Amino acid sequence: MSRHAMSARNAHRVRALAITKLVGASIFLAGCAKDAPQDVFQPKGENAADINNLQYMVFGIAGVVGVIMTVLFVVTMTKFRDKGQPIPEQSHGKPALEITLTIIPALILSVVGVFTFRGVFDLAETKDTELVINVTGQQWWWEYDYPVQGDWGIDKPIITSGQLVMPAGTKVLIRETSRDVIHSYWIPALNGKRDAVPGRIHTLRLHADNPGIYAGQCTEFCGLSHGNMRMEAVALSKEDFATWVTNQQAAYKEPEKDSLAEQGEAVFLNQCVRCHQVNGLKKADGTAAIAAPDENVYAGAAPNLSKFMSRNTFAGATWDLLKKDCRGNVWDAKSEEFGAKYLEGVSADCLNEVDLRRWLRNAPAMKPMYADPTKLEPTDGKYRGMPYLALSESDIDKLVAYLLTLK
Repeated sequence: MSRHAMSARNAHRVRALAITKLVGASIFLAGCAKDAPQDVFQPKGENAADINNLQYMVFGIAGVVGVIMTVLFVVTMTKFRDKGQPIPEQSHGKPALEITLTIIPALILSVVGVFTFRGVFDLAETKDTELVINVTGQQWWWEYDYPVQGDWGIDKPIITSGQLVMPAGTKVLIRETSRDVIHSYWIPALNGKRDAVPGRIHTLRLHADNPGIYAGQCTEFCGLSHGNMRMEAVALSKEDFATWVTNQQAAYKEPEKDSLAEQGEAVFLNQCVRCHQVNGLKKADGTAAIAAPDENVYAGAAPNLSKFMSRNTFAGATWDLLKKDCRGNVWDAKSEEFGAKYLEGVSADCLNEVDLRRWLRNAPAMKPMYADPTKLEPTDGKYRGMPYLALSESDIDKLVAYLLTLK
C-alpha cells in the first residue's frame, strides 16, 4: 500500500472516531436535564429507592465489564492489527481458559439475579399497606376511586381523576385495572411500572417520603393519545390529607342566584351531564342529575367533575388548570408549605383559562381521539374521549364560571 493511501486511510479512521465520540457525547448529554420530573435516578419513596439501589449495582457491574471489554477490544485491534505478521497463537482448545471465561459471567449473573429476585419480591409485598386506592385506566385518562375506609375518615367513596392524592410517609395499595385496552401505570419517583389489564386487578405499592407532586406517564401504547395519558401523585401530610378527604366529601354548593355560574350550571345540565357526574347536582325538577357515560362513551365512563377545581390538571393530566406561575408556586413549595398551597385549589386569578377554553371549544382538536381527526361523529354510536360540542362562546363563558365553583 502506498504512503498516500495509508495516509488517507488513517485520516478516514480519525474522522470516524471523531464522529463516534461526537454522537456518544450527544447521546449522553441528551439525558441531562435540570427539570426532569420522571427521572428514574431521583427516588422519592422507599419502593423507588429499592429500584434505584438495584439499578446502580447492575449499572456498576455492567460499567466495569464494559470498561474491561473495551480495553481488551482496543488492545486487540491495535496490537494484532494485520501488518503481514504470522497468525497469532490461538486460544481454542484451552479448557482452563474457556471454563474460567464461562464461570466468571455465570457468577456475575448469579449475584445480579439474587438481588433482582429479592427486589422483585420486596416490591410485590402489599401486606404492610395502610390505604387502598382503586385505579382504572381508559383511553386516555386515569380514574381514582377511594373505597370507604373509616381509619382515614373516608365515610363514602371518593372518585376523582388526573391526580392521585395520598398521605406522605404511608404505604398505599394501588389496585389497577382497565376498562378498554392495556395501559401501564408508572410514577418513577415512587415505584416501577405495573400494567392495568382489562378483567384483571394488579397491585402496586406506592410510598412518598415527603409531601409533593410526582409526575408519571402511561407506558403501554394504548391508542392515538397514549403520549397524552399522564398522571400525577400528590402526597400530602396526614393532616392535610384528612382535610382533602373532608373537602371531597363535602356537600355540593349551588351557584349564587342570577350569577353567570348559575347559567353555566344550566349549560352543564344540558350538555355535560350526559357523561360527567357532579355529585349533588340536581335537575330543575329537583331530582338528582345522574350521568350516563355508558350510553355515550366507548369505555362507559367519563371523569367525575365533583370538586374539579381542587385539582391542578385536566384532560388526563395533559394540561394544567393553573397558570404557569401559580403552578410553580405549588410544585416548588417546601414540604411544610406544600399542603396548604395545594389545598387552595384553583382560583379565578390562577385559572389557566386559555387551555380550558380551547378544550371546551374543540377537545378533539387538542387531544387526538379518532383515527380521522376531521371526523367529529363516531361510527359506532359512542365516542372515544371528549366530543366536539359546538358550544358558543357565551356558553363557554358560563361553563368556565360554573366550573370555578366546583372546589
